[in-house]
Amino acid sequence: MLNSAPASLTIGPMEKLVVRGGPDFRLTGRVRVSGAKNAVLPAISACLLTAEEVRLDNVPLVKDVHTMLTLIEGLGGTCRLEGNTLTVRVADIRSDEASYELVRAMRASILVLGPLLARFGRAVVALPGGCAIGSRPVDLHIAGLQKLGASISLEHGNIQARAGRLRGGVIEFDKKTVTGTENLLMAAALAKGETVLKNCAREPEVTDLAALLNKMGARIEWVDEDTARVRGVKALGGAAHDIIPDRIETGTFLVAGALTAGDILLDEVVPAHAAAVIEKLRASGTSVEPEGERGLRVVGGPDVKPQDITTSPYPGFPTDMQAQFMVLLTQAPGTSILTETIFDRRFSHVNELVRLGAAIEVQGDKAVVKGKTPLSGAEVVATDLRASASLVLAGLIAAGETVISEIEHLDRGYERIENKLRGLGASIERITA
Repeated sequence: MLNSAPASLTIGPMEKLVVRGGPDFRLTGRVRVSGAKNAVLPAISACLLTAEEVRLDNVPLVKDVHTMLTLIEGLGGTCRLEGNTLTVRVADIRSDEASYELVRAMRASILVLGPLLARFGRAVVALPGGCAIGSRPVDLHIAGLQKLGASISLEHGNIQARAGRLRGGVIEFDKKTVTGTENLLMAAALAKGETVLKNCAREPEVTDLAALLNKMGARIEWVDEDTARVRGVKALGGAAHDIIPDRIETGTFLVAGALTAGDILLDEVVPAHAAAVIEKLRASGTSVEPEGERGLRVVGGPDVKPQDITTSPYPGFPTDMQAQFMVLLTQAPGTSILTETIFDRRFSHVNELVRLGAAIEVQGDKAVVKGKTPLSGAEVVATDLRASASLVLAGLIAAGETVISEIEHLDRGYERIENKLRGLGASIERITA
């Protein structure tokens, strides 16, 4: 059974973050980036594909990991988390259902659909609810699994899926989908024959999952930039795997260094995974240089330059960095435009940043930022994971005290970010209201 959750996974119902900053504050020092939240969740789901034990290292201690382990244990698996090492074994299942309570808390719960169906021939997964950052339909998952021979219906808010052994086929996604690609890679690993997946997402988290599956005995190869060939096998085995560093946490700390004209050395990163963010930071006047193979040093310049940014699938500028970069652009003299192409309704942080003094106007899928504007502390509300990170960043340079509530969103994806920021000199504390 899962050990009692470490402090890093537990969140009080009324916790808040208090940030005391100012326009002259600088972050300096060294920080270690945690494992990638968006890589470990599909990796945990992949444990459903084998009866043998899987060990994952560099696991981030974040709320979403706890939610996924609760789901795996509810299905019948056993999980043991010691420090940042996780071992999972699913010898059999006692339930094939991912409840709405868990799926609503974390949309990534949909990732158990493919593995359950491939290994056990049945799955009941609630239709996702979760954070309100736009529609993320699961129709691409369903259509792909149907092409592999699954029988799927929607009943009472649940995806009801049944199959004998899945059969290989050719699947071309209508649009790039990270979780859709991951679900189909896992399902195809145990399908009979060959599956070709076209127009796949190629985010580092997707290729990290493929690497884990191959360690477990899958036969996955990338034919070209967005095409995967999967030769199905009858069974998969155990494996040990290191989760890649979190490129979004990397980007968040890079922006923090730029925003505060700081000097930060980031340890345990993969610079190539953050290439699009690094390019935009350099264009803004920030110095970002490699330090050895697994380090990055960011030194903020005296002035921030305005620019236009459009989010796009990897290797483009990530949607998960849009909110953080918006804060940086509030300090750039002139007009900057951020265009969001991945998710609709992902500007919920704008109203909260305006409360702090930002001049931002939303025009459809664009946010127009006019700077440079001084920020001042206020009470604000975190509305989703990356929005909450943007409010923490804004609080670092806002005069006075910024109080951020509903920080359970922040804890879904950042491993005690306040501890890391304090190590860089920030005045930030977690309080119970």
